[in-house]
This record gives sequence, structure tokens and C-alpha cells, in this order.
Amino acid sequence: MTQTIQLTAADGTTFPAYVAQPTGTPKGAIVVLQEIFGVNAHIRAVADGYAAAGYLAVAPATFTRAKPNVELGYTEADQKEGFGYKAAIEALPAPGVMQDIQAAIDYAAQASGGKVGVVGYCWGGLLTWRAACLLKGLSAAVPYYGGGMTGPVESARQPTVPVLAHFGELDTHILLDTVLAFKAAQPKVRVETYDANHGFNCDHRGAYNATAAQLARERTLAFFAEHLGH
Repeated sequence: MTQTIQLTAADGTTFPAYVAQPTGTPKGAIVVLQEIFGVNAHIRAVADGYAAAGYLAVAPATFTRAKPNVELGYTEADQKEGFGYKAAIEALPAPGVMQDIQAAIDYAAQASGGKVGVVGYCWGGLLTWRAACLLKGLSAAVPYYGGGMTGPVESARQPTVPVLAHFGELDTHILLDTVLAFKAAQPKVRVETYDANHGFNCDHRGAYNATAAQLARERTLAFFAEHLGH
């Protein structure tokens, strides 16, 4: 079962979140953080996939503070539009969108009755990394090709929960040498790389790599099973 609910952040801002319910009692919950294209068909499908694996999945609309109801495709024009919303959100004074993610974590914990993990893609990968370092109530985090997270400012953060990070070795947005530097700076983070480009998990993009996506998903599900298990 799926539904869209309204969540409220600590500052009173309300925003929608897509929720996918598993069959039976949830194993736990996973907050799914969008790319720069909104909670679109791909992100909803990702949430559905985690629900099929037994988790309550919650995908908050993290662009709401810039523009509500953003749902883009993957054209060059869509990408440019999405980058604009991302820039607007990133420019907000702290805590900005992080309080929306905290509200999603809190809801996920309450609704599932279990532990909560977070997974995110592209910009959502960066937000997943920040969540692992800054937010409460998480038990595991899995950023996929988080843009910016291998730079010096983000690499200096310290996660408070176990982190599994996926990167593409052919990614022209996140260069492999910065991934290796991140790995050296974060010895406790498990870093996995793939013979793939940026966005390799998304089957709506030309960069989709089925082999890498499947392997990363298997590793992610095993990681969540380890850290979200009762």
C-alpha cells in the first residue's frame, strides 16, 4: 500500500512524503532521499522496492522549501531546473532541509516501530551523509554517489552511525581521486566503487548500469538487515 502524507518540521513547515508500506510487520524503516528531480516516478519505485523487501519506506519531498510538488524527468532542461531548486535549498540558513529529514526519520520510527535507516541518491546521497553525521534516530546510512560529499568540508564530518557509500568509478561529477581521499579520511565508512557512471542506480537515465545497481542493492539490503534487525 502506498500513500502521500503530510509531515511537519520543527519550525512548523509542512511538506509531503511518499510512504510505501510492506506486507505484514515492517522489519524497520528506510527514509529515501530524492535526487535533484523531486519525488518522481523513479524515487517512488525505489521506495516501493524497499517496501517489497519488508521495510516501511518514506520519501520526503525535500524541495518543498524552494518549490512544492516538484516532479522532473531527466532531460537537460530538467537537470538545470533541479539544480536551481537544489541551490535554493542549500542556501537556506541551518538547519534548513535537515529538519524536514529529521521529521521523516521521526515519523518512520513511530510508524514502523523499528529502527530507521536512510538511503539517498545524488543530492540525496549528500543529504544522507549529512543525516548520518547530524541527525538523531538513525541506525544506518547508505549514500549513493553523493555529490559534494567527497570534498574537504563534507569529508571532515563524523558520522554517528554505520555508513555504506556507493560511488561510480567513471563518475565525471565525483572524481575517483576524491572518492579515494574520502575513503582515507573516513576509515570507518565502508566505501564501494563500481565500473559505472553517476546515476548508475536509476533505470530512467542513460547512465543506468543494471549490474552495478543490482550489486549495490544487494549490499545495501544486507547492510540494512545487519543494522536495522531487531
